[in-house]
Amino acid sequence: MADGYETRIEALLAALRALPGAVVAFSGGVDSAALVFACRLALGERVLAVTAVSASLPDEELAEARAFCAAHGLRHELVRTRELARAEYRRNAPDRCFHCKDELFVTLAAALAGRPEAGWPVLYGAIADDLAEHRPGGAAARAHGVRAPLAEAGLSKADVRRFSRSHGLGTAEKPAFACLASRVPYGTPVDAALLARLAAAEAVLRNLGYRQFRVRHHDTVARVELLPEDLPRALAERHAIQAGIAKAGYTYVALDLLGYRAGAMNEVLP
Repeated sequence: MADGYETRIEALLAALRALPGAVVAFSGGVDSAALVFACRLALGERVLAVTAVSASLPDEELAEARAFCAAHGLRHELVRTRELARAEYRRNAPDRCFHCKDELFVTLAAALAGRPEAGWPVLYGAIADDLAEHRPGGAAARAHGVRAPLAEAGLSKADVRRFSRSHGLGTAEKPAFACLASRVPYGTPVDAALLARLAAAEAVLRNLGYRQFRVRHHDTVARVELLPEDLPRALAERHAIQAGIAKAGYTYVALDLLGYRAGAMNEVLP
């Protein structure tokens, strides 16, 4: 096709077919879901999806990851990562994501040791769009020899959603999601209690029916990002939003007038 989409998809599948098998770091998000499904198409049973469980992953996301694998006949295992045990992660400097991904890949290698899957490459769901963004996790992937087949094939987020739609994946229209620590300003230490507070605050918005949202942590203030088209509704529901998020542990609730935008905490970076 003129836009090269079919060529990119074929390049992805050809690269996957050349592998002996694949262990996919599977978060349950749009990109990793497309990747693990593509692996299933290319490799059949020689695929293992592994989801990291920690305080930074809400229960709802874990449940959706489990459901996706069950629906598509994928072997799925969980590993417990302990990024909060790392002082570098808790410090929450701009390289926090490096330490999170490093913990994931170290834990994965230990879990696979002595198993047949230890000979399979580990893959993760980075896409071409990520190459232009602040993504320290990519450095951890390279250090561990972890591959990003979607990015290698030049697939964008639009490509990933198009592929997912064409195969009827329930994640095709899933809102973008990032770990809960991404809601915390760099330099503010991260701990389990803070992540639990953010999970509870975002559950308020999810339960009210909002699909794309973030609750950004600013000490006693929760800054709520919603899609611009949802702002009028949020104003009408402001008392319910304020009461729910206050119950989660915030004194004040602020509605961000610019609305949701990915990576808003990176706006302060030079």
